[in-house]
Amino acid sequence: MRTGRSGVWALLALLAAAVFAAAPQAPMAHPVAVVLRVDDAISPASADYVVHGIARADSMHADAIVLELDTPGGLSSSMRDIIKAILASPVPVIGYVAPSGARAASAGTYIMYACNIAAMAPATNIGAATPVSLTGGGSTPSPSPSSGKPASAPTESTEMRKVTNDSVAYIRALAERRGRNADWAEQAVRQAVSVSDTEALKLHVIDLVAPDVPALLADVDGRSVETPAGTRVLHTRGASIETITPGIRSQFLGVIANPSVAYILLLIGIGGLVIEGMHPGGVFPGVVGAICLLLALYAFQLLPVNFAGLGLILLGVILIVSEAFVPAYGVLGTGGVVSFVIGSVILMHTGVPGFGIAFPVVIGVAIAAAGILAGIVWMAMRSHRRPVVSGREEMVGAVAQVVADFEGRGMVHVHGERWQARSDVPLKRGQGVTVTGMHGLILDVEPVPLSKEKPQ
Repeated sequence: MRTGRSGVWALLALLAAAVFAAAPQAPMAHPVAVVLRVDDAISPASADYVVHGIARADSMHADAIVLELDTPGGLSSSMRDIIKAILASPVPVIGYVAPSGARAASAGTYIMYACNIAAMAPATNIGAATPVSLTGGGSTPSPSPSSGKPASAPTESTEMRKVTNDSVAYIRALAERRGRNADWAEQAVRQAVSVSDTEALKLHVIDLVAPDVPALLADVDGRSVETPAGTRVLHTRGASIETITPGIRSQFLGVIANPSVAYILLLIGIGGLVIEGMHPGGVFPGVVGAICLLLALYAFQLLPVNFAGLGLILLGVILIVSEAFVPAYGVLGTGGVVSFVIGSVILMHTGVPGFGIAFPVVIGVAIAAAGILAGIVWMAMRSHRRPVVSGREEMVGAVAQVVADFEGRGMVHVHGERWQARSDVPLKRGQGVTVTGMHGLILDVEPVPLSKEKPQ
């Protein structure tokens, strides 16, 4: 009896298992791929956008992130922020140089090497990752014909050798972590080599070539990648594509971190504070100037600023303002304009793509500074030609009116005041006289013709 019951229960269990296996499984959640687009120089704004975009993709439980790049390079600090976010991302990141005609140069090459999967669209290129000195110094070593590796050039500075070697070690570490061509990566840094999409695929610099994002997601479907959360298998075929656009913070950073905008903010800030100092109580110039100056200083701490250039700009402003108070006949002002222009030119002359002040902006500001100087000189010359309107010198030549009849010494009314006066001829009350001299507090006067009298 027991054996029969056990057999029945076993049969029921098998039937239940078969029914469960044959029943349709609950459909899995539709895969989602997040697209982040960077189509300009790598900057603090783009770094903020990518970092927050990766965090948002993780909160959305996305299956993959497609980082679409078209960049000439940018700042090393911003590049490293992006790479740190990619390496720490639990969501696989697919680097994709697109659309056709795009490039991932300089900092973009490092970012591509950091991605879990690297892909390129047709007719794109990658490479030229030689670091650029932020001070404009140093030189790039030329390759040795025997070894194909760079030979130490006598003109290469120690600083540039250190920067280059550090960059080589960094990109080789990324290449070894992702299993890509580390030797070519070193050549891209040392010799600034660049390759097309087909060459990059042959050299194992990238993993595949895809014409667009849907094709890319279909091609990587089923691939296994390593993430900080462990090995993940990509299920991206037919995934819905969610494009994340820069937020308000990233857009704000993109505006003020533009070198030309930061430069103009600095000038507005300094100008506002100078106007407030020369005309206290205006309030508005001081408030606007303080806000703009703080925004400019915030932008400068994000940008590769040459502090010698910043110092020359401040010196130029001080000299131009001093011209209004010190009779230097234009010497201070001219020196200020020269200092101002030189400082503006070298303020961000770094050679980093996208991080220099536009030359037309510098020319426009220089013309404005020269115009201010010319205005100061013109007002100074005009004031010298004006008659004196106060003091002892102004009294001589003034027309007065006799208060009471007198002969020798008496009183006259001039400029709303009564003064003692002396005259060689008798004078009548109300008669107009001209002041010819001044001795202490006594005026020398003489009669004027009636037609020239001006009552005081």
